[in-house]
Amino acid sequence: MQSTDLGSKESGKIWHRKPSPATRDGIIVNIIHNTSDYLPKVLRFLNVAFDSSGDCLIAGDHHGNIYVFDLCGNRFNLVQRTAQACTALAFNLHRKSEFLVALADYSIKCFDTVTKELVSWMRGHESSVFSISVHGSGRYAITTSSDTAQLWDLDTFQRKRKLNILQSVGIQKVFFLPLSNTILSCFKDNSIFAWECDTLVCKYQLPAPPESSNILYKVFAVTRDGRILAAGGKSNHIHLWCLEAKQLFRIIQMPTKVRAIRHLEFLPDSFDAGSNQVLGVLSQDGIMRFINIQTCKLLFEIGSLDDGISSSIISPHGRYIASIMENGSLNIYSVQTLTKEINKPPPPLVKVIEDLPKKKGNSGDLKVKVTSGGVRRPARSRESKIQTRILKQDLTGGFEKKENELSDGLNKKRLQILLKGYGEFPTKYRMFIWRSLLQLPENQIAFSNLIDKGIHVAFLNLQKKYPIKSRKLLRVLQRTLSALAHWSAIFSDTPYLPLLAFPFVKLFQNNQLICFEVVATLIINWCQHWFEYFPNPPINILSMIENVLAFHDKELLQHFINHDVTSQLYAWPLLETVFSEVLTREEWLKLFDNVFSNHPSFLLMTVVAYNICSRAPLLNCKRKDDFEYFFHHRNNLDISAVIREAYRLLDTTPTDIHPDSMLDAFVALTKGQYPVFNQYPKFIVDYQTQERERIRNDELDYLRERQAVEEMQAEVDQQRVEDEAWYQKQELLRRAEEARREILLQEEEKMIQQRQRLAAVRRELKVKEMHLQDAARRRLLQLQQDQREMELRRLDDEIERKVHMRDREIAATAKDLEMRHLELESQKRLYEKQNLSRNQEAVAKEMKENADAYRQKVDVEEHMFHRLIGTDQIQNQKIHKLIEENLAKAEQACLNTDWRIQALHKQRCSDLHRNECYQEIAKLLRKNRKKEIEVLNAMMEGEAKKWEEAEEKDFHLKSEKKTAALSDASRRWFLEKEIHDAQHPCDKVVPKGRDEEFASGCLPRASQLNDISEMESLTQISLNQRKMHWDAMEQDLMERVRNLRQRLVTQAQNRCQTPHLLAT
Repeated sequence: MQSTDLGSKESGKIWHRKPSPATRDGIIVNIIHNTSDYLPKVLRFLNVAFDSSGDCLIAGDHHGNIYVFDLCGNRFNLVQRTAQACTALAFNLHRKSEFLVALADYSIKCFDTVTKELVSWMRGHESSVFSISVHGSGRYAITTSSDTAQLWDLDTFQRKRKLNILQSVGIQKVFFLPLSNTILSCFKDNSIFAWECDTLVCKYQLPAPPESSNILYKVFAVTRDGRILAAGGKSNHIHLWCLEAKQLFRIIQMPTKVRAIRHLEFLPDSFDAGSNQVLGVLSQDGIMRFINIQTCKLLFEIGSLDDGISSSIISPHGRYIASIMENGSLNIYSVQTLTKEINKPPPPLVKVIEDLPKKKGNSGDLKVKVTSGGVRRPARSRESKIQTRILKQDLTGGFEKKENELSDGLNKKRLQILLKGYGEFPTKYRMFIWRSLLQLPENQIAFSNLIDKGIHVAFLNLQKKYPIKSRKLLRVLQRTLSALAHWSAIFSDTPYLPLLAFPFVKLFQNNQLICFEVVATLIINWCQHWFEYFPNPPINILSMIENVLAFHDKELLQHFINHDVTSQLYAWPLLETVFSEVLTREEWLKLFDNVFSNHPSFLLMTVVAYNICSRAPLLNCKRKDDFEYFFHHRNNLDISAVIREAYRLLDTTPTDIHPDSMLDAFVALTKGQYPVFNQYPKFIVDYQTQERERIRNDELDYLRERQAVEEMQAEVDQQRVEDEAWYQKQELLRRAEEARREILLQEEEKMIQQRQRLAAVRRELKVKEMHLQDAARRRLLQLQQDQREMELRRLDDEIERKVHMRDREIAATAKDLEMRHLELESQKRLYEKQNLSRNQEAVAKEMKENADAYRQKVDVEEHMFHRLIGTDQIQNQKIHKLIEENLAKAEQACLNTDWRIQALHKQRCSDLHRNECYQEIAKLLRKNRKKEIEVLNAMMEGEAKKWEEAEEKDFHLKSEKKTAALSDASRRWFLEKEIHDAQHPCDKVVPKGRDEEFASGCLPRASQLNDISEMESLTQISLNQRKMHWDAMEQDLMERVRNLRQRLVTQAQNRCQTPHLLAT
């Protein structure tokens, strides 16, 4: 057993000498990974996965290092470092270089093994992913964790669906069924559902297992055809389910030392068409046992109690088993070494068909114990036998039953009868029947010796002559042809050997040993006497075909002769390609079912039969190119008719021209070593070998001479190159000198330009300095102007304050007048009361004296007295109204004064605006100064006019006041006249004797009126004094405003003269 330590290497060979696994353990190589630190430690492998070809596998350790192992190329490569442990791997995507890895952070990543780059990163799981199942097309994948399963599209790496379940019902496994579009989901409660991948519609559910089998499913495996499901768990029982019948059909009991099953996997076989019969069972003791599920016989086992297996996986073609051991290493097993039954005809298939119940039955009737020597089954009733036979017939079919009845292997005569009845062998068993008919010895060691010699020189450039897209197929073809060339020297010079071997290589590309032996058997038996006329076509064989054609169809042969078509054109193309150019795959397989089942002469009869069956189109061909095209391309021909015609020719051809008499019977290859093949003219081959050797020597001499000439030419070229390089160097130096001179000139020009720019910058700085000084001067003037404006605003505030004080004084005066009026009223009433009391006393005295005489006079006087009182009240009301009118006039005078002040304020604002205009005008040229002075004079004249207008308005105001005084005087005269008119009738009515009394009674009233007139005159005097005071204040204010305006005009004139002085 070889052992390989990966260490710190990123690539290298897997094994350094040819592996020769021992039969007892079958280990090809043991791979370990130790760190190269001071204290080395083992990096344990956790997961492993094969690609779709089965020749490469990928493995990841618990540090996140992922390696690809190429078992055919004997190479390993470190493709990724994920820095975290991987929990699942998948390497069978539709893009062959990509793989999926599930990591410990619950994410899934896709990497490329060639570019070693990250392709995609998929997230969505909330727990560790322990399973990745990829669809057969490689375009979909299912990732499974304990709580959910998710379906991914590997073209877009987007999640299509998500399976959520209850927390109480966990997921055991969700995976795709092979060769179908079905998803199988298995849960911890033993429920199993099948879903349609596209629509996710539930197709069916498997029934619950029997109650007597107390087992919880944990591991599952499906055959390659997707018909049988194996399930196991913590028990030594394995349940086999038929997915087509949707029922449990067998329970296999493992040995008692098996207490729990950790892993299940079917072992593929190249000749079972996917209905795998061998099941690998990994138990708790670390041993993986392989049993036949039909015979229940233990075939072989791997692992041991000391070196147990942790997990295992089998390659798709069934050649290798990759197992991760409990110590963290990786073992690669050879299945061919472990069992010799895997590539040999199996023993007679004795099927036990009494173990398939049609309906529910006792679970004990289904149990079969696994033994190493035979099969033990419990007894069954006849009824159960009948039922299970019917179910078994539905599952397997008629051909399998007939083959199972064979007891002593395959009988050639019975196979021929079967072939004549059905026209071909069953596709499922064709390869197995061919191997049996050809009696292949499977000389593994001899074939390995031929392969070890490497690719033959004659086939190194095979891809140039035969460009094949599949590199694997080209590699297998090269190896097969090289093995034939190493077996016999003539095959290295046979030009048609690739055409002869290609269909078999394509058919057996996964088993090169079988492919080589089939081609070798074909050459020994069906290619007899082909090489006697080498390197020419086999004239003797072609003559046999021509004789048979002449006997059976002379017209067709005469047609060939007439058009100069020989047997090298109508027979040899079919023989050298073994009909692969003119037949489809199915037709070719059907033909060789009959070829391998008959005498070697049947192949020659088939050539004649092909021509006879195609006589109608051949007779229509007139040109030689048409014949060549016909025998090198597929034609519309029934291969069954050709085979029947071949059998007819085989039976009706006379003995003297029958190929049977000139060809030997079938001879199989010998076991151990292959027979010597020397049925060819050795002297020709030797002569060609010598000529080839001579040509090779001449070619070597020519190559040596050419190499010498080339060396001399190289020296001459080198000298020429050196000379040219020297001249170029000199030219470069000259150009560099010129360039430096130009650079110096440019630098000088740049210096001049910089100096000019510096002078310009200095000028700009001077101009900016002047502008700044001008701006500073303007800012100072602006500050002075702002100060003057502040002074004007202060004066405005003072004027407003004085106006406000005047208003308050007017209001206080009005209140004083009201109080004085009230006092006068009270004094008036008191005085009237005193006068009345006096008059009443006098009148009382007089009335006491003259009560009867003067009663009528008293009544008249009282009546007049009441009229006088009414007149006094009216006069008082008029006086009060006059006072109110005077107050209103005073208020109007105040308002007029306010209006004047506002007008003055507006004029002051206008003066300020003109001051600003003067400042701006002062900056103009000398020719505009006269106009500025005229404008200033015009403004001053306008100001004088406005003052005259204000004086006129003041004069008008005074005239209005005089008019108001005249109106007051006229009203006073009118009132006095009315009072006089009111008093005149009394004088007429009163008698003369009472004149004095009446006069004495009216004196108080006259004095009262005099007092009222005196009060009015005093009020008028106080108002006139206040008005005179306000006029004086107003004149003072106007005088101050005129002085301010004159100062502003003087400053403006000085500013206008300043630019003039600067200009001069």
